[in-house]
Amino acid sequence: MNLPMQGFKVLDLSRTLAGPYGTMMLADMGAEVIKVEQPLVGDESRRFTPPSWNGESVYYLAANRNKRGITLDLKSEEGIKIVKQLVKDADVFVENFRTGTMEKLGLGYDILKEINPRIIYCSISGFGRTGPEKNRAGYDLVMQGFAGLMSITGETDKPVKAGMSIADLSTGMFAAFSISCALHGVKQTGKGQYLDVSLLDGQVALLNHMVTGFYATGSYPERMGTAHTSLVPYQGFKASDKDVIIAVANDGLWKKFCIGLEWNDLLENEKYKLNIDRVKYREELVTILSERFSQMKCEDIIEMLERVGVPCGPIQTIEEVLTHPQVQAREAMVEVNHPNVPNLKVPAFPVKFSETPTSVRYHPPLLGEHTEEVLLEIGYDQETIKQLKSKNII
Repeated sequence: MNLPMQGFKVLDLSRTLAGPYGTMMLADMGAEVIKVEQPLVGDESRRFTPPSWNGESVYYLAANRNKRGITLDLKSEEGIKIVKQLVKDADVFVENFRTGTMEKLGLGYDILKEINPRIIYCSISGFGRTGPEKNRAGYDLVMQGFAGLMSITGETDKPVKAGMSIADLSTGMFAAFSISCALHGVKQTGKGQYLDVSLLDGQVALLNHMVTGFYATGSYPERMGTAHTSLVPYQGFKASDKDVIIAVANDGLWKKFCIGLEWNDLLENEKYKLNIDRVKYREELVTILSERFSQMKCEDIIEMLERVGVPCGPIQTIEEVLTHPQVQAREAMVEVNHPNVPNLKVPAFPVKFSETPTSVRYHPPLLGEHTEEVLLEIGYDQETIKQLKSKNII
């Protein structure tokens, strides 16, 4: 059965998370991805430990399945020659080096498109390849601050970062989506193109209605913990045993909320009937709700509200998430056969394809695991490969 991206070849020179996560998505969908790493040391995410699993960095393991891995010294003439030879029949080239590095190595878009006019060249960076900050390094934590995410995340007096590497992961998703679209364009025009993907642009895009609201009003939301600027009650509350999330997104749900909990006094209170007024009297209403919820168990609250169709749920730990029947029914985790890590489990591709379901074909490659195999495929002989190894070019 053909996978959605089967038949496309991706040459992946990216490291750490944003690029590798994006190319893994393409690989999950069937693309042939060749991951290029530095000899002896490899992708720096291999050293992002702890935690590790049987000596392998879990950071690396979670973003590199379904790829073949080779090592090349990009500072060597022979290493660059091999990259250019691989580009000849590649559909996609992905890199996330500092601005200007690829050009200095002789691997810039202007050079590679002469070798292969159909190539989609995806360049991932922190701040983009143009503008006054183009030479700055961009890391997830830096970007969560710089791009405004931390200004709206956390409690009133304390900004915090998102628990996962949201800037890196979302940039990888934008890259995979853009590459897929660009490949469709090649079918129509016969020409490839250059994709400038940055963490900064991705995070600004994710601000979404926040930035539109700023242009509309001249003001922006302050940090509010789990609360919402425009909806009340739409936040977390402390029950007697654990936290519960309540999502009353409209006035119809407010009525159901009050009926479900048998709080007729709130239902009949004109101050709380409309959301615009609940926002106005937010502090007063949240104080009342907080006191009442603190006397109830989380499970009881959820049961009463689900009965009347009010969105709600517990704040779960990762263990609770992974053992939840719904998560298991959705097969959200996949087991990978790995030579060093028995029973390796990683998050599965999150979209279910009815006709071409994604699958795990390769474990995250060991450093240089497929170098010889790939070089033999493009015409190198065993003796030449042996010489390249002896010089640490591969």
